[in-house]
Amino acid sequence: MSESNHVATYPSDKQLSRWKVKCEEMGFRSRSEFVEAMVEAGLKKFDASEIDPDETNRELREQRNNLKAELDRARDRIADLEDAVYHGERQAIKEFVDTNPGASYDEIIQHVIDTVPERVTTHLDDMEGEYLRVEDGRYYLRDEITTVDEKS
Repeated sequence: MSESNHVATYPSDKQLSRWKVKCEEMGFRSRSEFVEAMVEAGLKKFDASEIDPDETNRELREQRNNLKAELDRARDRIADLEDAVYHGERQAIKEFVDTNPGASYDEIIQHVIDTVPERVTTHLDDMEGEYLRVEDGRYYLRDEITTVDEKS
């Protein structure tokens, strides 16, 4: 009979739970037997050069570049949205009051009414191509209503 020794380990709750499941799946009689078998299996010689990485450096660089491009597009979109907010009604009011301290409510309303066409034109120019298309002086969402040539 071989002599046995006690060795303690302190796995996290998550590790212990995972070990219990594997222990049962693999048919071990005890967790101690399971841990002993796994340690021995880990000590066996293996050639690290025979193990293929999940992804090559080239694939990782490509993923990184794709994610960076996606991040850049998101940043550009955020900048566009911030610009649209900046040129919106609030900004028009703020600029008017800044240049006309003590302006009355009626004066502010009149300023907003007077400058709406300018702001709408700016918004339409910004949206044309990406979101809107113009046909015969009329605006359509890019994916709606085909042109007369496409209908024929």
